[in-house]
Formats: sequence, structure tokens, C-alpha cells
Amino acid sequence: MSRFLAVLVTLVWASVAATQEFSALARPDMVKSGLREGWRGAVTLDLALSQGVPWRVFQLDEPRRLVMDFREIDWSGVKAADFGAVEGVEAVRFGLYRPGWSRLVLDLGKPLMVSEAGLDVDEASGRAHLVVTLKPVGPLDYAAAAGAPHDPRWDLPEPTNVKSARPERPQWAPTVVVIDPGHGGIDPGAERDGDQEKALMLGFARELRDTLRRAGGFEVILTRDADEFVSLERRVAIAHQAGADVFISLHADSLSQGNAHGATVYTLSEEASDAASAILAERHDRADILSGVDLSGADDEVTDILLDLARMETQPRTQRLAQEMVKAMKQSTGALNRKPHREAAFSVLKAADIPSILIELGFLSSQKDLANLRDPGWRAAMAAGIRDGLQAWVIADKAAKALVRQ
Repeated sequence: MSRFLAVLVTLVWASVAATQEFSALARPDMVKSGLREGWRGAVTLDLALSQGVPWRVFQLDEPRRLVMDFREIDWSGVKAADFGAVEGVEAVRFGLYRPGWSRLVLDLGKPLMVSEAGLDVDEASGRAHLVVTLKPVGPLDYAAAAGAPHDPRWDLPEPTNVKSARPERPQWAPTVVVIDPGHGGIDPGAERDGDQEKALMLGFARELRDTLRRAGGFEVILTRDADEFVSLERRVAIAHQAGADVFISLHADSLSQGNAHGATVYTLSEEASDAASAILAERHDRADILSGVDLSGADDEVTDILLDLARMETQPRTQRLAQEMVKAMKQSTGALNRKPHREAAFSVLKAADIPSILIELGFLSSQKDLANLRDPGWRAAMAAGIRDGLQAWVIADKAAKALVRQ
């Protein structure tokens, strides 16, 4: 990936702030907003807002996209189609990116670089008009100028010194479970008939959290408890910060090919167990990238070797977790995929020292699975199955550790 240089715009409205307090979120006026084509392939984005907001803009490469952050816009009721279609912009996405900030992303079909960007605020009404003009440039010029601000993900914790190993907890200590509702905010995940994967998974994660708490013996933490974007790396970081004993990521994807249905438990492997699993893993990672995350410079060969060594101890524990989970979920609902345990290179499962699984509760491309996810009774049975699987795994894991010590 090319070297990134930040392209950042920050505006302050001293005169407006002195006369007006912004107590509500800014709302876009889509009648006055949209994309339009300009002279010689230029593209202009107009965004009319109910009030001025702090904002920034930058561009990323591989894939090419324009990223704009705002503090904060209420996008409810707005659809991507409202922006219109122009040559050079392949898709528009928007939504909550992190608490207090929302994000707008334009996927660029050709190298278009910001030439002008500015926001005007009417001092009388407080209404604002943002105009961003992009002009065609060569691929090399785009790659050289594109880049993210200093902290493109924002939600990563500050670097701290950590202990080389987690302290041994007493036998009676609760099992720390981190539940990860997939997608969120600007990244809706799969969609069908008005249902979005991000909302379905957040609702189920809350129900599962309550089920585990009622069972006792579990301390439960969610990677997100609102409709907000959380990067894949941040999800893993949350698990490490919590000292998690187990990490469970929840999804309900959609496949355009084949007739996939039923729940599936995934564990980490660089080699996918089948083509469909490889497609899902690639889609999950790509969703993170397209939401404006810059992953340049994230690879470290030495670190990867050390992590692989750590996984040698964690892998058999993860396999036991997946086996117990498949068994319990089958007993509770019977709604499992014909091949319920699969493997793929999901980035969210790469915590080397934490047994981690990804559960596809079903596929939104399957009408039966969608009906299950909408059914409170089915969700309760599935949550009970996951609880039973965790309880069985805790017993088996402690027994295995005792054998190793002898």
C-alpha cells in the first residue's frame, strides 16, 4: 500500500459560536444536497446542513475513497440514492462512526482529488452549506497525496505497557466473556426486507448478555452497545483490555450464491475451509476498510511470528470451544448449517491469547433464517444454547488445564 500523507481540513466558527449554541444534531437538507458533475470530469459534493459542525476531510487509496467526519450529523431518513449518481463515484455510505462523530464515505471509481473544500455558515440562521470539489488526477499523484490523519481509527486506546501474561485468576472467578455485535454505525452489514445485520446483532447481543448474567459465573462486556462503528482492531483491543477469557463475534451475513442457511461457528485459520468462508472473511475485512480505516503499515513479520507461537497454546482451547458450542446450539435450536464448524481468516478472531469464535447465527439471504432472527422465542433458545456451550467449555477448559499442570 502506498505511503499515506494526511489531507486534513479543520474549521472553527468563532462568530457563530459566540451567538448560538448548537444543542441538537445537524440534519442534512437533501433537497439542496447531492453530487453533481462539473467541468472536465470534476465532481462536486454539496451538503446543506441545519447548522454548522466541526468537520474534516481526507482521502485514502486502495481502494480509493473520500472520507468526511462530522461532529455530528443525524442521517436518519437519508438514503444513498438521495445523493444522486455521477460518473466517478461508485457508492455513498454514511452513519455514526464513533460516539459524537458521524462519517460520510464516497467510493471513487477513478482518481479524484479534493481541489477545494469549504463550509459557509449563515450568521442569522445558523444554517450551513458545505462544498467539496474533486478534480481528476493521475493515479500516481492520487496515491502520493492520499492519506489518513495521525489516528485514522480514533477508537484505538493509547499505547500502554502491558504485562507479558495475564495474572492467574482463582477458580471461583467469573469467566470474562466479550460479545462482539458485528458491524454498526456507518457499516450496516447485510440488509434484507428492511432489516440490517448491525441492528439484529446488537439486539441479540444484549439478549445473550442478559442470559449469561442470569446464569451466573459470567462477566459480560459488549464491544458496542449502540449503533456505532467499531474497527476490527478496536474490537480485539477491547477484549484485551477486559482481560477476556473468551471472545464471541456475532454475525448474520448474506450470500448471493448458493443456498446457505443455518448457524455456523467459525474459528481462525489462514486457509479457509471452503470458498464461501473465504468470501465472508474478505467481506468483513473489506467493510472495515471501506468505512475509512487505514490499515497501512499494520503488518509486522516479527510480531506475526510471536503471535503464531501464542496461538499454538490457544488453538486447542478454541477448538474445544467451537465443538462445545456446536453441540449445545444444535441441542437448543437444531438450526445449524450442514457444516456447522468452519475456518477462515477473520481478522476479528486474531487475538492470539484469547479463545475466539465467530458465530454466523444465520444468513439474511435465507428467508427461514431471517424469520428465526425476527422470532424472540428462537433467539431465546439460541442464547440458551450459547450459554450451555460456554458453561460446558469452562468445565472442559479447567479440566484440561489441570491435566497440563500434573
